Amino acid sequence: MLWKISTLIVVSAFLLGISWKALRDPGSHGFHRFFAWETILILFLLQVDFWFVEPFSWYQSIAWTLLLLSLPPVIWGSLLLHRQGRPASVRPAEPGLVSFEKTTRLVTDGIYRFIRHPLYASLLLLAWGLFFKHPDRAGACLAAVSSAFLVRTARADEAECIRYFGKPYEDYMKTTKRFIPFIY
Repeated sequence: MLWKISTLIVVSAFLLGISWKALRDPGSHGFHRFFAWETILILFLLQVDFWFVEPFSWYQSIAWTLLLLSLPPVIWGSLLLHRQGRPASVRPAEPGLVSFEKTTRLVTDGIYRFIRHPLYASLLLLAWGLFFKHPDRAGACLAAVSSAFLVRTARADEAECIRYFGKPYEDYMKTTKRFIPFIY
């Protein structure tokens, strides 16, 4: 139990350090993202004891599938943002952005051709993968809360992208889905 509390404190302090500027602006995507991260962290700490319990059960199969599916979007999306987004050290009017988010070029290739938010889609898959490690009411509530925060994060991010990229981003939104290709 002590390691869980220590982990919660240390990781929360790290997330707070990343998000402190965004937390001053409740309308920013970083504000909502912080709370999504926190709920996912708490969900992980609640579920970690069940990580390998009944490894061949139906729910563990779903959990592992979702957890593995969470990797490609975050890896592919991050690489594209770094390589094609031309992150700049300073991006005007948005001090709460993490370094790789400070893109100066709209990325619409690769996974971004299908979904606008692969990194948030990855977090959704992660949250629900964690839930299925040991499905219960507390886990369902945390996964649902983190999902709600991630949807709010994506909407705030889209508003920020419209402000920064303008009409090209609005046009891009018409051709892609938020999290699930061709669906949502």
